Amino acid sequence: METARVLVAADKFKGSLTAVQVAERVTAGLRRVVPEVRVETLPVADGGDGTVAAAVAAGFERREARVTGPLGDPVTAAYALRGSTAVVEMAEASGLQHLPDGVFAPLTATTYGSGELLLAALEAGATTIVFGVGGSATTDGGAGMLAALGARFLDADDKPVGPGGGPLAELARADLSGLDPRLADIDLVLASDVDNPLTGPKGAPEVYGRQKGASEEDIAVLDAALAHYASILGPETAGLPGAGAAGGIGYGALVALGARFRPGIEVMLDVLGFAPALARATLVITGEGSLDEQTLHGKAPAGVAAAARAAGIEVVAVCGRLALAPEALEKAGISRAYALADLEPDPAVSMAQAGPLLERTAESIARDFLPR
Repeated sequence: METARVLVAADKFKGSLTAVQVAERVTAGLRRVVPEVRVETLPVADGGDGTVAAAVAAGFERREARVTGPLGDPVTAAYALRGSTAVVEMAEASGLQHLPDGVFAPLTATTYGSGELLLAALEAGATTIVFGVGGSATTDGGAGMLAALGARFLDADDKPVGPGGGPLAELARADLSGLDPRLADIDLVLASDVDNPLTGPKGAPEVYGRQKGASEEDIAVLDAALAHYASILGPETAGLPGAGAAGGIGYGALVALGARFRPGIEVMLDVLGFAPALARATLVITGEGSLDEQTLHGKAPAGVAAAARAAGIEVVAVCGRLALAPEALEKAGISRAYALADLEPDPAVSMAQAGPLLERTAESIARDFLPR
């Protein structure tokens, strides 16, 4: 009987395990039941936090840069480089993880450090930059990022407006002539699982502002300020898919940097070399912390499952919590999902013991799906 060849292509279990750790635990569980199984691991990400780590696991070199954090303090941010291709994760510079517990700055948090991180990739010789956006602490429409790259945003007195989305209400003039000329010669791919527009009922402030500490009043201020900002830079771009990604940094990249938007998981599967790995597999195991309705809208497991189904390869999923009916899983191309909650119903215990529980789950997958 032919030895099974399993490709483990899962995202992180947020708050419990990195994508690399998920792959390690699944591999250990499979081999406990079928020691001879061939396992290839390809940790994946959809453009949000964990994207650089996935690229490094796939063979990219990890690089670090000292940049401006969302509150203006210096932070160390990583990006990934292989040849002339860089993977830059905006959350590394401007993400929620850089905020102290309970401290938010919805009106003034800046993406300046994300621009500095893009500059670091340029300095390293990158000509293709995959810009993963998600997990941001910011709602500034990418103005901070563009300022770091040489743009100027001026008020009626010709003075620079302050950092963050709120001060954009005072914007009178945007001068993009100072943008780094090297930006004109690169391929900048905006990788995101978010296709929201910049403003309005489905815009960045309304949909994502609350998780960044914005009050209802703050959301109204930010929405008006970003609409004003877009009226100066280019209102037609504000409605494009991805413009609302990561507090509107997608808009800044689209309107001023010539970026092209692609669903994050599609970009990352290309960059990580998923297609050749898939061709070697007889079974794919994907997953993330919570398999729910959001999963079906551009998250990593849905992208993995769609690609595997197109290649005629069976897919099973692992997760901490399962909130999808079997019909929805089947429609997504997933034969079966295994949830840690089935082994440990207490969410706190499940998260704390995610590693051992995932190994036990992988043992069940091996018994159910692998020839012995």
